Amino acid sequence: MPQDVAPRVDPHTFVKGVHGIRYQVKDVARSVAFYTQHLGFTVEHQQPPAFASVSLTNVHILLSGPGASGSRPLPNGQRQEPGGWNRVVLRVSDLPGFIAALKAAGLRFRNDMETGPGGRQIQIEDPDGNPIELFEPAR
Repeated sequence: MPQDVAPRVDPHTFVKGVHGIRYQVKDVARSVAFYTQHLGFTVEHQQPPAFASVSLTNVHILLSGPGASGSRPLPNGQRQEPGGWNRVVLRVSDLPGFIAALKAAGLRFRNDMETGPGGRQIQIEDPDGNPIELFEPAR
């Protein structure tokens, strides 16, 4: 008896690229200030208090506040919340100097700087606890 086999579809038919990275936040305006003032992002779009999009080069972070469609509870009732361990990785230069500047500004760090064969890195948190890795490649 032949098995029903779904036809193979080329993923490029549907997936056209990466639109952005969504972070759940509690206060969109506070998050926009954090990303623009401390990390050099540019505001692309804002609809406070529900949503904003910030960018750095060609990477967009979608900041979804409690009223955004991207923040609504899942069908099983589970709430989408900030935090976790998946993260944006920003390539930086002079990581120790940047760490000193961010510490002086009172930002929260998750760990101490780590060094490995590929370079060195450290994790900070945005105001809602979403992780951001700062990475300086080895030379």
